[in-house]
Amino acid sequence: MTQLVDLRSDTVTRPTLQMRTAMANAEVGDDGYGEDPTVLALEEHYAALVGKEAALFVPSGVMANQIAIRVHTVPGDGVLAGKHSHVVLYELGAAAKNAGVQFFLVDDDDGLLSPAAITEVLAGHSRHLPSVDLLCIENTAMAAGGTTWPLERLSEVAQAVNGRPIHLDGARLFNAHVATGHSLAQLAAPADSVMSCLSKGLGAPVGSVLAGSRAFIDAAKDERKRLGGSMRQAGILAAAGLVGLESGIARLADDHERARRLAEAIADAWPSAGVSPLAVETNVVVATVANDAEVIEALGAQGVLCGAIAPQRIRFVTHLDVDDAGIDHAISVIRSLKVTS
Repeated sequence: MTQLVDLRSDTVTRPTLQMRTAMANAEVGDDGYGEDPTVLALEEHYAALVGKEAALFVPSGVMANQIAIRVHTVPGDGVLAGKHSHVVLYELGAAAKNAGVQFFLVDDDDGLLSPAAITEVLAGHSRHLPSVDLLCIENTAMAAGGTTWPLERLSEVAQAVNGRPIHLDGARLFNAHVATGHSLAQLAAPADSVMSCLSKGLGAPVGSVLAGSRAFIDAAKDERKRLGGSMRQAGILAAAGLVGLESGIARLADDHERARRLAEAIADAWPSAGVSPLAVETNVVVATVANDAEVIEALGAQGVLCGAIAPQRIRFVTHLDVDDAGIDHAISVIRSLKVTS
């Protein structure tokens, strides 16, 4: 039987035995009434980690981003974001439909935004262009290969928006923390709101957490309800997230090391794919190949699953359920295939 190595995403992980035990034994209540003690413990723990006053447990990262945009804006507002960011490309136009906002896009090929580019967009309002009322940033920047933001650039961008609110899509903020050594609170400090996924690198089966000021979270609870995200005995799910926060963050370094090994093999086997192992900081490797569908199919036939994030762009993501033997197998299969540039 062919060994299966699933590198499509870090969302494919299965909850650990420790998570399953915690879920089975979780103390629960009605979270719609704010009475689930395990949910409350998760929210309090995450808020403390990212240095915010309060937090809210929600079913998904997309919902967390959408709630944040709805709280920070009113219909007709402009939202500035990187042109490859998740809120722009990978949420099916949700911000336009759910919040009635329009995006102003700036280059983010390296995953970062330029303060000068932000200043240029903001200046447009005095020249008859719509105003920009929110900045969304992403750390790590998935489409750029899981790159992280330097603290200095975060500070510069915060200054450039001149008091406008900032939402941080920190779906993989834990990876950024492990890769850079900066605390989660330092990475989230410039942002008015921040969300992180529990169901990616930490391996929980469901859920994300959104944090900000207490007033922001009070408003976010209303938006969660409007979007159908208010849950009941959700402590069963929150318990797994708590395990991830308490024992799963440091382990992400293993995923980063395996991603670098994978990147080295891709750079060697497919030199035209544009993969630089030194640029792989976290758990995402993105390769550019002209015959992407053919490559994905050929890899899958030999038990290595990956996916496309754009035409001619394929992604490999290491995670809790991929060990060294899995990476060894993936490397062997990658070396056996040819790609076109």
